[in-house]
Amino acid sequence: MIIRILEENDAKAYQELRLKALQTNPEAFGSTYEQELNYSAEQVAQRISSTNTKFTLGAFIEDKLIAIVTFIRDGNLKTAHKGNIYGMYVSSEHRGMGVGKRLLKELIVFAGKLEGLEQMNLTVVSDNIAAKKLYEELGFTIFGTEKRALKYSGVYYDEDLMVLEFNNLRGG
Repeated sequence: MIIRILEENDAKAYQELRLKALQTNPEAFGSTYEQELNYSAEQVAQRISSTNTKFTLGAFIEDKLIAIVTFIRDGNLKTAHKGNIYGMYVSSEHRGMGVGKRLLKELIVFAGKLEGLEQMNLTVVSDNIAAKKLYEELGFTIFGTEKRALKYSGVYYDEDLMVLEFNNLRGG
């Protein structure tokens, strides 16, 4: 398995996997399949383009993109010490093989090199036990729950708010 930062030429593969994610687990994302179905190639390429404050990692097996996750650092002066993880998804046929764990470990390494970054936040649907277990294994802790955070097909989903503090990882 190869894990790397996605580039503009990965846009088609990213879009295919992202749409699959939105169909497979619609309750887990703030967006919908219908919203993203007609994104242009340019929009997708822009979405995954890397800057000094954001990047999207992909995990590949035999040149096939099987998992994605995005990191975006807050840009505000008072919140630049924080970053957020979005859009974590491992294709259903590759779950339970440690792909998600390896992908997130790489994200933590990449983000941990950003000067002044002190913590990463993410949200996870409260009843997604497997995802929460993975995040907790990597050092994330729950610091709150947003009730009725998402509503899909008339069903509400609570989301747990989780944080990973780099000072704890760095012994600080």
